[in-house]
Amino acid sequence: MLNLGSLNPQQRLAVETLHGPVLILAGAGTGKTRVITYRVAHMVASGISPEQILGVTFTNKAAREMQERVRKLIPRGQKSVDGEKPLRPTICTFHSLCVRILRQHIEKLGYKRNFVIYDQSEQLSAVKKILSHVSAKGEKIDAGVILARLSKIKNTADGASAPTDNETAVARHIGPRYESALRACNAVDFDDLLLLVLRLFTEYPETLEVCRAKYRYVMVDEYQDTNAAQFNIVHALTREHRNLCVVGDDDQSIYGWRGAEISNLLDMEKHYPDVKIIKLEQNYRSTNTILNAANAVIKHNVRRRGKQLWSRNGHGPKISLHTFKDDEEEARTIVELIEYGRMAKRIPWSAQAILFRTNIQSRPLETALRQGQVRYHLIGGQSFFDRREIRDFLAYLKIFVNPNDDVSLLRIANVPARGLSDVTMERLLGASHERKCSVFTAMKNPAVTTTFQSQARNSIESLVEFVERTRHPLESLDTQPLVLLSSWADRFLDEIGYFGELRRSEKTPESAESRIRNIKDLLVTLDSQPSSLSAHDRLQSFLEEITLDTEREEEKTEAGDAVTLITMHSCKGLEFPHVYIVGMEEGLLPHSRSKEEGTLDEERRLFYVALTRAMQTLTISHCASRKKYGQGMPCHPSSFLRDLPAELVEHADEMAKKPVSAESGRDQFAAIRAALG
Repeated sequence: MLNLGSLNPQQRLAVETLHGPVLILAGAGTGKTRVITYRVAHMVASGISPEQILGVTFTNKAAREMQERVRKLIPRGQKSVDGEKPLRPTICTFHSLCVRILRQHIEKLGYKRNFVIYDQSEQLSAVKKILSHVSAKGEKIDAGVILARLSKIKNTADGASAPTDNETAVARHIGPRYESALRACNAVDFDDLLLLVLRLFTEYPETLEVCRAKYRYVMVDEYQDTNAAQFNIVHALTREHRNLCVVGDDDQSIYGWRGAEISNLLDMEKHYPDVKIIKLEQNYRSTNTILNAANAVIKHNVRRRGKQLWSRNGHGPKISLHTFKDDEEEARTIVELIEYGRMAKRIPWSAQAILFRTNIQSRPLETALRQGQVRYHLIGGQSFFDRREIRDFLAYLKIFVNPNDDVSLLRIANVPARGLSDVTMERLLGASHERKCSVFTAMKNPAVTTTFQSQARNSIESLVEFVERTRHPLESLDTQPLVLLSSWADRFLDEIGYFGELRRSEKTPESAESRIRNIKDLLVTLDSQPSSLSAHDRLQSFLEEITLDTEREEEKTEAGDAVTLITMHSCKGLEFPHVYIVGMEEGLLPHSRSKEEGTLDEERRLFYVALTRAMQTLTISHCASRKKYGQGMPCHPSSFLRDLPAELVEHADEMAKKPVSAESGRDQFAAIRAALG
C-alpha cells in the first residue's frame, strides 16, 4: 500500500486529487517531482490502469527520473493483456510523445514511417544550402537568425507575431523551399513534430480519438514553459475527459524568447473554469533569508499568481553583496572565495556554482579558475554529439536508415575522400532540385550520372552501391537481431577506412586516438536497444534518442568534483549549496533589450530563478567596469538589487571595492596555502 504519510498537507492534497482539471502551483524547491510521482503511483493504487496515464515533461533527464521513481512506487504485479510486459504509465517529453504518435500515423500525411528528425545543426545545413541558391553574391545572411525566424513563423498564427525585419522577410521567402527540402528527404524538424501531430488531430479525428482513449489521465510538468502548439495538443487530448493535471510556477517562466506562453498557466480558468488550484509553498531547499529575498524580488511582477515560499531550514547567513572594480577582479576574488571555502571549510568544488546572464561572461571566470588550478564544468560548452567525428558517424547511420536524408548524405559523401568533390556534390544537389527529388535518388538516375566524367561517375555509383549493400541487413523483416549493431557499424567504418583517415588528418596521434575513442564509446551504446526490434528499428530508435536527448552531454559530465559555471537560463531545476551570481549590472540583468521588447518581468523572473538555486549561502556581485571589445565600459548596479530587503544583505567595503570578509579570508587563505606548501 502506498504510504502518503511523508507528504505535507498541500502535497498530499495534490496527490489525492485525481479527477477533473487541477493546477498545482509548485514554487521553487517545494518537492514538485515527488508530488508528480506519488500522484501517478496513487492513481494506480486507486485502480486506474497505468496504460491510461500520460506524464509529459520537457527534458529526457526529468522524464527518466520520474520513470525511475514511479517504478519504485508501483507494485510489480500488474501485467499487460498478453501477460508478458508489466504495465507502466507513459512518462516522456512532448517531442517523444509526438514521435510515438507520428510513427504510427504519419503515413496519413504523406510521409514514410522511417522519417528522420533533423536537429539544429542539420536544420542549419539545410537553410545554408537554400540561402546559397537564393541570396545575392556577396550578401551575408546569418542562417541561425533565419532558422529562428522560420521557427517563430511556424509556431505562431501565420507568423503574425514574428518580427517584421529583413530576416523575417527572408525566412518567409525561403520557408516553402525549406519545407520542400525536408519533405524530399522524408525529414521533419522539432517544430514539425508538434505541428504534424496537430494536423493529424485536425484532419483525422479518428486518430485523436485513439489517443484520447489511450491517455485518459494527463499530467504536464513545467506547464509555464508550454508554447501554443503544446497547449493545443494537451487541450485536444483532455477536452473530453478533462482529467488534466498541470504542474508549474509562473514565477519561473523564463523561456518566452523561445515561444513559451506564461498565459497558458495564468489563464487556466478560461479553458477549465472548474479547475482546482493547489499551492505548494513549503521549500525544502533554501534558507529563509534566501527565500525572503526571492519573495521580495518577484512580488514586483504584477501579473502573477501570488505565493510565499517558506522553509524549516532556519534563517542562514545574510546574502553577501560585492562591488568590484572590473570583471577581472570579480573573477579573481570569486575564485579566491571558492578556494577559501574548500580549504578552510571543506566545501568541495562540486557544491559551488557560478551563475551569469550571458555566455560571454564566462571568459574571465574560466581564466581565473584555470590560473587558480580549480577544476570546473562549463554547462553549455561543446557537446559530445557536436564533435566532428561523432557527427560524421551519425550521418552514416542516418543515411542507412533513410538514404534520402540530404543533409547527412552531403556531409559524408566525400568523408573519407572518395572522389566526390564539392563541385560534384553541388551539381548533384542542383539536379535533385530540378527533379524535386533527394540527392540519393538523383545519384541513382542514369540521366543524371551520365552527365559526369567517368571518374566522378564511378565514385557516385560506388557510393550508391556501398550504401545499399551496407543497409541491406537493416531491411530484414525478421524481429530477431541479425547482427550486433556495434559489429555491423565497426565493419563499415573499417571498410571505408574512417579511423585511418582520422589518423592521417589529425595534427597529433593523441588527438586522432581521442576522436577514435569517442566513436568506439558510442559504438558500445548501439546495442542498448530492445532486442525484440528489428535491426532497422533498433538503429532508428537509437538515432531518435540521440536527437531528442539534447541534455545528455550535460548530464554525463555532472559527476566529479568541479565548480559549475552555468547561465541563469540553464540553471532552472538545479540546486547548489553555495551560489555566486555575478554581473548583476543594468544592461546584463535586466538585459539591455528587455525594455524595448517589453520583457522586464521575464528578466526579473530570471533573477528569481537564480536566487532560488542557492541552498545555504548566496553571494551576488557587480562591477564598476566591464570589458567589451577589449575596452573597459562603465557599468551600473542592476535595478533589481534595490528589490532585495536591506536587512537580508551584507554589503562589501565600498571604499576598497573589495569584500571585508574576503580580505580577512585572503589572509587565512594565504596561510593555509603556505602551510600546504
